[in-house]
Amino acid sequence: MTAPTAPPSHSQRALLHEEIHARPPQPVTAPQAISHVVMWADAPERDASRAHLAALLQQRGLAAPPAGATHWRADLGSLRVVCEMHTEFVSWTFATALAPEGLGQEPPAAALGAVPGEWLAGLPGQCLCRLDLWVLDRHSHADGRLVAQVLQEGTLVASCVAGGQAEVYTDFALRADGSSRMVLLAGSLSPRRLGRAVQRLLEMETYRMTALLGLPLARDAAGALARAERELAQLAEAIRLADRDAEPRLLDELTRLAGQVESLYAATHARFSASSAYFDLVAQRIRELGETPLAGLQTLGDFMDRRLSPARNTCEWAVRRQNALSERVSRTSNLLRTRVEIAQQQSSQQLLAAMNRRQDMQLRLQSTVEGLSVAAITYYVVGLISYLAQGAQALGWPWSAPATAAAAIPVVALAVWWSLRRMHHRLFRNLH
Repeated sequence: MTAPTAPPSHSQRALLHEEIHARPPQPVTAPQAISHVVMWADAPERDASRAHLAALLQQRGLAAPPAGATHWRADLGSLRVVCEMHTEFVSWTFATALAPEGLGQEPPAAALGAVPGEWLAGLPGQCLCRLDLWVLDRHSHADGRLVAQVLQEGTLVASCVAGGQAEVYTDFALRADGSSRMVLLAGSLSPRRLGRAVQRLLEMETYRMTALLGLPLARDAAGALARAERELAQLAEAIRLADRDAEPRLLDELTRLAGQVESLYAATHARFSASSAYFDLVAQRIRELGETPLAGLQTLGDFMDRRLSPARNTCEWAVRRQNALSERVSRTSNLLRTRVEIAQQQSSQQLLAAMNRRQDMQLRLQSTVEGLSVAAITYYVVGLISYLAQGAQALGWPWSAPATAAAAIPVVALAVWWSLRRMHHRLFRNLH
């Protein structure tokens, strides 16, 4: 039996098909320490991150990651490393197992303690987020002591997640070493479900920080937008009171202001669009956690909604303000250009009217001198006839030269006048 012939495949088919399997969650078993580091990196730094991971793998005798890959997992014995390439950043996740017998006696070590310090300090890019997460068995005797050891009670935020089968605690506080902390108490969750919960918590923290990158830009843009709005109001008032001589200058100033507004829009639009997408991802990850409240504590969703909503509204307000200002500048420019065009049309009409008046004057002048032209041409023609008559007398012409010239004057004058009128009629008929 022969295999069926398949139609030609799209060049991106395999890549698009595997996209649903990109960045799958790692199975997690308690107890475990996880450290998540997000490095803000441009394209060269993202390429350098691949080489940086390859150097770590080569130290352990492992193969380098394949070229072009955006997600790697490496098992270095007691340390597991996951590296993910994103559009604007690179995320590194390190995980180590915890010894159950040592929990509760003293604060547990973070997973970064198992990472070579020199290699960790050389991560390409700038650290935007560092989260230390401890995953424990909710039924162990050490879980409550660990929450009290690593988190601040006064700012504690917590909720039940994964259908009430796990509890997550955090305080959203930044420590002296630049890390934030979180504790996940797992109940009867399977390793894969627990891994999905861990991944959502890590992504929630990552996207929270990347979303907030638009906030400083929105605050900085507020001053520039306020100045542009004041300048536009002044220009609008000046346009209302301006005469025709001032309109070209005002149009130049308005064009310059439009350039400033568009330049600000171009400089901020990409960041504001990215922040909006990241805010949506934060909300989505919180919904996927399936939170239910813990008695007396604020949930992560409520905390994020209260604290992130002002930042998100500020970014969205900056975008709306930019769009509104751009539209106002465009409307004002169109009004001023309309005024200038109307003035130009009026000037053109006045010029055409002046040209018509000059043409009328020329025609009248031509009509005035037309009689003189007829007389002059008649005089010269009659003179020629007189000379012809003198020569013709020798050949037998019966009239004298003066008599012949006198008789020819009416005929010549009428013929010259009729010829000029006929030429004028033809000329004006063609012009009209």
